[in-house]
Amino acid sequence: MEKDSRIFVAGHRGMVGSAILQELQRRGYSNLLTAERRELDLCRQDQVQEFFTGKRPEYVFLAAAKVGGIMANQSYPADFIYVNTLIAANVINAAYGSGVTKLLNLGSSCIYPRETPQPMKEEYLLSGPLEQTNDAYAIAKISAIKMCDAYNRQYGCNFISAMPCNLYGPNDNFHLQNSHLLPALVRKMADAHAGGAQDRGGEDCGEVVLWGDGTPRRELLFSEDLADAVIFLMEHQDVQDVGEFINIGSGYDIEIRELADTVADIVGFRGRIRWDRSYPNGTMRKLMDCSKIRALGWKPKVGLDEGIRRLFEVYRSGSYREQ
Repeated sequence: MEKDSRIFVAGHRGMVGSAILQELQRRGYSNLLTAERRELDLCRQDQVQEFFTGKRPEYVFLAAAKVGGIMANQSYPADFIYVNTLIAANVINAAYGSGVTKLLNLGSSCIYPRETPQPMKEEYLLSGPLEQTNDAYAIAKISAIKMCDAYNRQYGCNFISAMPCNLYGPNDNFHLQNSHLLPALVRKMADAHAGGAQDRGGEDCGEVVLWGDGTPRRELLFSEDLADAVIFLMEHQDVQDVGEFINIGSGYDIEIRELADTVADIVGFRGRIRWDRSYPNGTMRKLMDCSKIRALGWKPKVGLDEGIRRLFEVYRSGSYREQ
């Protein structure tokens, strides 16, 4: 990419898209294209095609998606598969039709089967049944990978896909029902520490209730590290280097129970953590094999403790999303 290349960041208001946009700006890219949802509905094929025809982006970061935690995925599976499939299909097809030089499609580690050997290698895709609590979202993301691959094979496109582990960072969603793991932990414990949170019975401010039994393990990556990784791929790697898709992660995981204790220490919560086993654990482990991207020359910079502190500052400052 040249500094004046026309670069479209789809989903620039979200956690991932905003991190990519800010990192591009920091690096001196000057011709950045964005569009608010009221201006461009990525679920509308006609609007997407009109945007690509008019703006003629040369590079595309496809970071737009409907995302959420276990509760959201279980409550709205039709929304997750419909919206995410439409976004990917419309953007990828319009990118081909308008002659985009390179597209980077972002997915998720939930594409892997529930019982995948650890760490999860790219070759394990479609080797077994998916985790039922987020299978609708996973199928949409797998479809996007396969769509990029099909356009590469049929039309000679340079569309690459990257699958990050669990992400967190500035501009994260802190909604208690719809957020991912880490922002939910930070909010619950920060509110409890401030005396403003109650358990589901509405009585004990000294207790935080968390889903499952705390034994699943999760790999976590700060959003700024992901932005660094995908820009590295866009600047230096093509589809022949990446293959069908590439994993992006921190390289280590942590038990959710230990993660909860770490968050409690950082935010100052000294109350009781109660695990509600009536709720699902989700996939027990999702550690990604990141040897491919490491071999290409990329590694993360932000440690977990530092990242949690920065996320806590975002919540404490009030500059966060809740949706």
